[in-house]
Amino acid sequence: MNVPDQVAAARAAFYRLAASPVETRDGILLAMADLLESERDGILAANARDASAAEDSGLAAPLYKRLVLTEAKLRTMADSLRSVASLSDPIGTTELVRELDEGLELRRVRVPIGVIGVIFESRPDALVQIASLGLKSGNSVILKGGTEARETNRVLHSLFVRAISSIAPSEATVAPLSDVLQLVETREQIRTMLELDTQIDLMIPRGSNDLVRFIQQNTRIPVLGHADGVCHLYIHDDADPAMAARVAKDAKTQYPAVCNAIETLLVHERAAHTLPLITRSMPEVELRGCERTRALIDARPADDDDWETEYNDLVLSVRVVDSLDDAIAHINRHGSHHTDAIVTSSPVAAERFLRGVDSSSVLWNASTRFADGFRYGLGAEVGISTGKIHARGPVGLEGLTTTQYRVVGEGHIVADYADGRRRFTHRDRP
Repeated sequence: MNVPDQVAAARAAFYRLAASPVETRDGILLAMADLLESERDGILAANARDASAAEDSGLAAPLYKRLVLTEAKLRTMADSLRSVASLSDPIGTTELVRELDEGLELRRVRVPIGVIGVIFESRPDALVQIASLGLKSGNSVILKGGTEARETNRVLHSLFVRAISSIAPSEATVAPLSDVLQLVETREQIRTMLELDTQIDLMIPRGSNDLVRFIQQNTRIPVLGHADGVCHLYIHDDADPAMAARVAKDAKTQYPAVCNAIETLLVHERAAHTLPLITRSMPEVELRGCERTRALIDARPADDDDWETEYNDLVLSVRVVDSLDDAIAHINRHGSHHTDAIVTSSPVAAERFLRGVDSSSVLWNASTRFADGFRYGLGAEVGISTGKIHARGPVGLEGLTTTQYRVVGEGHIVADYADGRRRFTHRDRP
């Protein structure tokens, strides 16, 4: 099946999925969770083939880490599916009820977006997250994973097809519900997808800066996502040193290859004496510092590019700043509006930081690694958006829906209002 046919099949299946009861959608996710556990050996074998090929090809270490699956990751994937299944159904949620006039009522409700194309690199567990959120929110999803995870992605997609078919068997007269998930594998197929702006409603790229910018510049389809993950942790002058070290270590080293790991540490000049303690907590990290930083700790000189680099590795830029306002200015100038955090004992300083930093997630006395759909209680995420239109931050179920206005009347006509025979009441109801 070629890409236009795959998208057409996904569109036909979308109309069926959007009208399906939540019990059907949840049943699919629970069936898939069971399959991840029962088919564990086959999944890990496919992933081992991918990992071996990636190692032979010299895949970069951060991407290799994202590629490799373990039994623990599979358990987390299964837990995520069950978590999404336990969430409230976003479809049909009523956000507004307004009486326009006696017997004439307006409702604003949430509905699925439609057909969504998602392009992601390296991480096969992203396929499970994306597909689960797409299914729960009633959307069809065209999945394009990285070629380095091809074998794993094929197995995971086939298991989703099995799960869907076990809950909603195909019928001769309607589109197979399993068509809601389509898998594409080549760059040529991506280019074809990007041309289908009347058939695909939204594109979500998850990957490198170059990938995101390529998608944004080569399609008329709306694009949701983020190009960079240049995240910061700022240590204020009254921060508890032990807390600062603990949060900094987690934010940098817990999983350095992801977009919500910090790339720059900012320290108030009156807290600069804590830098040796903070950096000793993560000896595996290569440090690059400003002149004042290098007077206190052993670090390579940082240049202008370091303040705007997403390392995705055990590398950290460190800068001493004169004030809270200087830290906020640095973040807004050099950051990517993704995720930034402050360590301080002052609610006043924290509030200034939270209000002043223009990012999709801002945290106080907590690691930037919390900026994640699963950790935010969204079940999972299709990605993190740094844009300000439609959805921002970790994009979960609500971010994959849009709104529909529904009006119910009793034969009302506009002419009565235009001629002054009737008047609008515009009375909101709970």
